[in-house]
Amino acid sequence: MATLYIDNKPYNPGTGKNLLEVCLSLGFDVPYFCWHPSLGSVGACRQCAVKVYKDADDKKGRIVMSCMEPLTDNQRISIDDVEAKEFREHVIEWLMTNHPHDCAVCDEGGSCHLQDMTVMTGHNYRHYTYKKRTYQNQYLGPFINHEMNRCIQCYRCVRFYKDYAGGKDLDAFASRNQVYFGRHEPGTLESEFSGNLAEVCPTGVFTDKTLKEHYTRKWDLTTAPSICQHCSLGCNTIAGERYGELRSITNRYHGKVNGYFLCDRGRFGYGFVNAAGRIRKPRVNEVETDKQQAIEAVKQAIVGQRVIGIGSPRASLQANFVLKALVGEDRFYHGVSDNTHNLGELVIKILKEGPVRTPSMKEVESADAVLVLGEDLTNTAPMLALSVRQSVRQQPLKHAAASNIASWNDAAAREFIQEEKGPLYIATVHTTKLDDVATKTYRAAPDEIARLGFAVAHFINPAAPGVNNLSEAEVELAQHIAQKLFEAKQPVVISGTSCESEHIVRAAANVAWALHEKNKQTGIVLTLPESNSMGLALMGGHRLHSALDAILNQHADTVIIMENDLYRHGPASMVDEFLKTCRKVIVLDHTQTPTTDKARIVIPAGTFAESDGVLVNNEGRAQRFFQVYEATDVIQESWRWLLTIGAAIDHPRLTKWKNFEDITRALAQEEPLLKGVDHVTPPASFRMAGDQRIPRESHRYSGRTAMNAGINVSEPKPPEDPDSSLSYTMEGYRGLAPSQMIPFFWSPGWNSIQSVNKYQDEVGHSLRDGDPGVRLLEPHGTKATYFIGIPEQFVPRKGHLMAVHLHHIYGSEELSAWSPPVATRIPQPYVLLNPVDAEERNLKADDTFHFDIEDQAYAMPVKISPDMPQGVAGLPYGLAGLPYVELPSWCILKTNMSWKKEVYTP
Repeated sequence: MATLYIDNKPYNPGTGKNLLEVCLSLGFDVPYFCWHPSLGSVGACRQCAVKVYKDADDKKGRIVMSCMEPLTDNQRISIDDVEAKEFREHVIEWLMTNHPHDCAVCDEGGSCHLQDMTVMTGHNYRHYTYKKRTYQNQYLGPFINHEMNRCIQCYRCVRFYKDYAGGKDLDAFASRNQVYFGRHEPGTLESEFSGNLAEVCPTGVFTDKTLKEHYTRKWDLTTAPSICQHCSLGCNTIAGERYGELRSITNRYHGKVNGYFLCDRGRFGYGFVNAAGRIRKPRVNEVETDKQQAIEAVKQAIVGQRVIGIGSPRASLQANFVLKALVGEDRFYHGVSDNTHNLGELVIKILKEGPVRTPSMKEVESADAVLVLGEDLTNTAPMLALSVRQSVRQQPLKHAAASNIASWNDAAAREFIQEEKGPLYIATVHTTKLDDVATKTYRAAPDEIARLGFAVAHFINPAAPGVNNLSEAEVELAQHIAQKLFEAKQPVVISGTSCESEHIVRAAANVAWALHEKNKQTGIVLTLPESNSMGLALMGGHRLHSALDAILNQHADTVIIMENDLYRHGPASMVDEFLKTCRKVIVLDHTQTPTTDKARIVIPAGTFAESDGVLVNNEGRAQRFFQVYEATDVIQESWRWLLTIGAAIDHPRLTKWKNFEDITRALAQEEPLLKGVDHVTPPASFRMAGDQRIPRESHRYSGRTAMNAGINVSEPKPPEDPDSSLSYTMEGYRGLAPSQMIPFFWSPGWNSIQSVNKYQDEVGHSLRDGDPGVRLLEPHGTKATYFIGIPEQFVPRKGHLMAVHLHHIYGSEELSAWSPPVATRIPQPYVLLNPVDAEERNLKADDTFHFDIEDQAYAMPVKISPDMPQGVAGLPYGLAGLPYVELPSWCILKTNMSWKKEVYTP
């Protein structure tokens, strides 16, 4: 541990950092622009100047940029030195020379890092009185607004977009003293992480266009900690509301999960909360009614009837648990396809009974060799793809460190590394956005991907089963992958359920287990389809097809479906038969779906913004999202509706539960695999010093007495929150809240998102009292029994095509597709074919291909790709207008150029 003297006072920070990181971690206010904890240092802005002295006798010192100066033992620096302060003041004045004085109309006004740093340096008056430089702004798509005149040339935007996220279409264009940050021509930013520009940019050059459409100053938003609803990774977010409308989603720092960033689907997919077609009133026989009449209708529908309940992978643990309690354990069904149900159980078995731990996304960044089997991560688990992109730098950075180049010295490290990349191997059905950083890629049908994985495991450890009939090239590739994984210090195997192949998941487990016998630092990451797929799988329940059997065999006649569109989880013919046979169908949901269209009774459920609940992410981390605002009309959480129904029918269990905590406590006691979920956040009775709640509104919140004056001139009493220690007001505790309950980041002098530095133990590390969430899954096995049952070699069949799913970050996920900006990015339905398969069928690109699935006729344009395996047809998953296809399936070519589904049995 080094000793550092700051203005003659000794400190003992950790080593391996630069002076700026150390000063910020110690709580000092040093202004900066170009530096970012995840991007490192390039010394572009010259704003973080401090004075460094040779020794205690040196009184003159020298001015250095603290972000570019390494920490050394017995180092002496001054932040408050007069010359250093004057230098920083001059720098900010230079940077502000061409910056417009438009704070009053700028979207970042009041939460702007440039404002904070200007005030911090003491630069109050402009001496430059001449004409300012001006630029023409660009259209950058539906997510990001561009105002180039505010730029101070810190280079953060291109460093994040190009260097960190791998984007290709944003750059710095320079001529003389003119530097322009944008695209080579106006157009939609292609990166799936473009929304982070709004937070990375320290000024208002890049701002959230979706917030601009219903703009609110950020300090006027009511905010609460939340969890992203759009994939299984569980990224932490801050949801902001004004006038009963969700207006923004921003990043909530989590040191182990999403760090400083979000994907665009998570950031901009919240539009379903405000959708015009949302279910806001109860409906009975397609007629809107009030709450009491709806409860009475439900009571009549279930009393004396044989009722089953169908849960949801996008509903909270609490909602699923109360439904299970209402109908009974034996009559609760998971509401996912049988294949998805089986995959969920398999994932839990691997993670719980096997010896290999699931690393967090932050730990994946540190992996020095990665194998991806079957997952197009950018489209199924985007933030995990961002972590993998960082992992390829780990081995090259070790080489740079051997030349005394620190990893934080980003410009020098990248210059040293050049194009060198660490081992990354990707085996998928089609191309991915990570291919540009992959060491080798492999394109094949799902069974062939699994066979490659099994072969890799065997070459790592001969105790794992071997694979027959591999080609020479496949043997060579498997041996190469095995060797690189074996040589790595922190290898990670990544797979998931998007191919709907148990073989692929088992192969991934075999590889991880084989590695683990040689290297205990091995990790395995398995992704799942939806935000609470893991939580639902951890909760006991039956397969969806069994629910159909129960109805058809007259073991049940009434069904309660909660937050689930069954047409996304089963063939249309099966779901049609199920809903038609049910005597009464009751649906609780917030979004209009084909399932709600066929319900007799529809109950308006709250979205995540209007609800409290716990989700479990793919690594088994239980995390809570908090209600941002109380819903209008009769909307409330699904679990609260179910408690009300339970009280109406005098249910012996549900009448004992009065609130969120009662449910969560019972959940932790009764579900063996969810033990500990009641410790995710402090209880509702928790109070900060002085018996104070934690406010959802900032102390700058304005307009409270006037915002509803058009309805009532008297300020209404704010609602009370019985389920948490958060308040719906600006009054309350102003210090650091527990990390699980931080509703917004703010610190004196730090009004922008950069204030997160004040909440961390060390800059870029965990939050002060630990990162949120409780890990429910840890490996218990010491040595695993390898999976056997290797699939046969895939051989294309004449006149047949194997159907596979292709996932899209925009459109494949159900809820975000309802967000208008996201909807503009959703592709049109298509069929993707190999050129040979297309030629055999006399098809060219954009030709219409007519086919049948489940006796339903479809017609879609053809896309052709040489990277698509021969004998395989790619169907985009989840797009509107496309059918549910249960995999594995063969598509049989008919003489009339149509397809008919045939279940494939290897």
